[in-house]
Amino acid sequence: MRRFIFALSAFILCAGVVSAQKYIVVDSEQIFRSVEAYNTALTTLDNLANQYQAKVDAAYAEVETMYNQYIAQKDNLTAAQRNAKEQEILAKERAAAEFQQSVFGNDGVMMKKRVELIQPVQNRVFSAIEKYAEQGGYDLVLDTASNASMLYHSKSVNHTQKIIELLKQ
Repeated sequence: MRRFIFALSAFILCAGVVSAQKYIVVDSEQIFRSVEAYNTALTTLDNLANQYQAKVDAAYAEVETMYNQYIAQKDNLTAAQRNAKEQEILAKERAAAEFQQSVFGNDGVMMKKRVELIQPVQNRVFSAIEKYAEQGGYDLVLDTASNASMLYHSKSVNHTQKIIELLKQ
């Protein structure tokens, strides 16, 4: 009998602790897509990336053209001329790779532009989520956009639309 009472007490205590936590679920990607500044930033970044990619492709096409010309002329060149052409091609290829890294690398132009354009929107969205959670007394906010292991959640805990409405005020 004592064990039964102890087990029942433990169950009630645990149930009380679990139910005391309030949580909500949001889809941050849906929230971001609802913000016009975010969509504009993505379009700007895509256009800029395409422009830079065209320049990178042109640089590598130039290297390929130089290499093909070298192969066609190789038999008619002296050893010193071949060496000079090879060095020129390698230098051009290195320059193209360095340009590509300076644009698309972790510290490149595109990453800096992404931070410049996206970070203010992120700050605004995350602040709205935090404000909404604090006002509603929620202890936890789960994001379905980045949580691949979330298999199910009730629609009653999904507050994505309410946060979108808060952002539009």
